[in-house]
Amino acid sequence: MDLLLNCWLLLVTAAPWLLLGFAIAGLIHAFIPQDLMTKHLGGDGFGTMVKAAFIGAPLPLCSCGVIPAALGLRRSGASKSATVSFLVATPETGVDSVSVSYAMLGPVMAIIRPIAAVCSAIVAGALVGKETKPSDAIDGDNETETTCCGQQKPTVLRQSISSVCSPDPDPSTQPTFVDKLSTAFHFSTGKLIADTAQWLVVGIFFAAVVQTFVPTELLASYGQGILAMTVMVLVSIPMYICATASTPIAAGLLFAGVSPGSILVFMLAGPATNIATLGVVGKELGQRSLIAYLFGVVATAMVFGGALDVALAYYNIDIREGIEQHSHLVSEGLSQALAWVLVGLLARAFFNTAKSRFFTASANEPLVEEGSV
Repeated sequence: MDLLLNCWLLLVTAAPWLLLGFAIAGLIHAFIPQDLMTKHLGGDGFGTMVKAAFIGAPLPLCSCGVIPAALGLRRSGASKSATVSFLVATPETGVDSVSVSYAMLGPVMAIIRPIAAVCSAIVAGALVGKETKPSDAIDGDNETETTCCGQQKPTVLRQSISSVCSPDPDPSTQPTFVDKLSTAFHFSTGKLIADTAQWLVVGIFFAAVVQTFVPTELLASYGQGILAMTVMVLVSIPMYICATASTPIAAGLLFAGVSPGSILVFMLAGPATNIATLGVVGKELGQRSLIAYLFGVVATAMVFGGALDVALAYYNIDIREGIEQHSHLVSEGLSQALAWVLVGLLARAFFNTAKSRFFTASANEPLVEEGSV
């Protein structure tokens, strides 16, 4: 019973901020045209790379969704450095992950996480460097790439954000303000929830297990320093997890005694260094770019993680106390109501996923002709 109670309490704590983050992400998805990204990221140089990091940071794209978007930028003329900068910043943070970080990890982590993500993206892009051939950025214009969304030409980036992985919109109709609000609502309560549901539930359950069964300071002697950060990197690389869903897992580790710096390393390295993303970087940008990408993400994460631990110790700040203090900003009744809303959205996401897989499997089964048995 204690385990279920802790699951519910974590859900109540996270629900208001998680839903707020999803809502803002939906508005960004619907109202920011993708042409704006292509316009600002279509060149080379340090300024373009920095803009790629700042543009990518708030976007509601997970590790899978960012791959076709980044490839589209590349085919539209973006440099290797700008492409890598966008590819790192986008999955490492976002308005939804910052919001839930505030709820589950406190204001310090909610502030340092996006700052570290942007810096990580800039460092990785700088290490990749400039083009060796000016024509590299457009060599693949006529090629068709296979991405997580199927075969498509990445030139879809000249459409709106909502068109990534979706059918082409009718050019004769321009969406109205109400249409965009509807798009934002359906995206934030549909696809965005579906993309994060599985790992979000796993993360909340993991955090509840730690709170219920693991003594608070059990990992305190092992969860700090370079060794702990290295373990976090090794654990995060094979995981396919988005920034939002990694947050409750990080909260569980924090309550078990792992240092804030180590969980920051996990939250930065996990979404940006999964096997799928590394494979795309190696194939599209080359092995040198892959090494620079991986080194930039890991090194920056460990530097920020170490600096965070040192700063918290120097100023004698315990972020666990901060979590307790700000958890009452939303009334208990509203938090519980929103938690039930989130439960309903998660249940719908799991039901739709199961239904889709069932009907897909049924459609692929060979038909048995009459009399053949």
